[in-house]
Amino acid sequence: MAKIGDIDVGEFPLLLAPMEDVSDPPFRALCKEQGADVMYTEFISSEGLIRDAAKSVMKLDIYEKERPIGIQIFGADLEAMLESVEIVEKSGPDIIDINFGCPVKKVVSKGAGAGILKDIDKMVSLTEAMVKHTKLPVTVKTRLGWDNDSIKIVEVAERLQDVGCQAISIHGRTRVQMYKGDADWNPIAEVKNNPRMHIPVFGNGDVNSPERAVEMRDKYGLDGAMIGRACIGYPWFFREVKHYIETGEHLDPPTMIERVEAARRHLQMAIDWKGEKLGVFETRRHYTNYFKGIPHFKEYRMKMVTSDDAADVFAAFDEVEQEFGDFVFSR
Repeated sequence: MAKIGDIDVGEFPLLLAPMEDVSDPPFRALCKEQGADVMYTEFISSEGLIRDAAKSVMKLDIYEKERPIGIQIFGADLEAMLESVEIVEKSGPDIIDINFGCPVKKVVSKGAGAGILKDIDKMVSLTEAMVKHTKLPVTVKTRLGWDNDSIKIVEVAERLQDVGCQAISIHGRTRVQMYKGDADWNPIAEVKNNPRMHIPVFGNGDVNSPERAVEMRDKYGLDGAMIGRACIGYPWFFREVKHYIETGEHLDPPTMIERVEAARRHLQMAIDWKGEKLGVFETRRHYTNYFKGIPHFKEYRMKMVTSDDAADVFAAFDEVEQEFGDFVFSR
């Protein structure tokens, strides 16, 4: 049974990865309904929080039904990070997560995200200061290292644990790899197999099928799987993994009616949360996966991803339901 601090997160929990412009409250609600065990917010800039930047502050919105949920923050300036911890605490999360893994240039260039992998001492001291600054459990999300020549994740994880980190999620790629090539789970298993480690070690990267999740548990011995790209526009991935873990069998994919209903709810929740313009724009990236595998679908997809008007998108959903309602998805 994995525990983050005093929070029991179950036997081999499935965690929703913190993804920019993806892991917002509407999408998290759908993932939670489909079996995600632990939620993380989109990553939030500590500098943005202390400047009271609207976009950063908005990401602090969390809801009771999402628990346990962690708010993820990134930054490289100690004072800003400590001040942001105080702001985050007021939102009442269960966990504070530090992003030491984002590979995007604008984050890395400031020494934040995966940029801090070039300065492990700073990574450890920043974590220690944040642990001391809050009563909430502090967790870390990171990568294997900056590049193949600097993978010291076994030592890094142990040091983070020793300063009070309560769980670590490790993406099986280096910063230099970005999202290319295959994720390597072997170094993550080495972290888990280090006899000095006693906090949960979660794996991330290329968990793209129920079989891969089981492999992460049984072959690599990890405590849970953090799911990212596999669930974008496909929140059913969580229930499919759980069903496979319990039965060894594949669940039938969601029906067209389920997909249309989820897309409608997703868009409506997004509009309710962030207004029509942003709601319509930021939900677009999900439609390709909601309706993947349907032949002759381009015309409908184009309507969904090019219209700025919510009414047009809802009308496209109605058309799809009428036109393809009986379509049977294959596994």
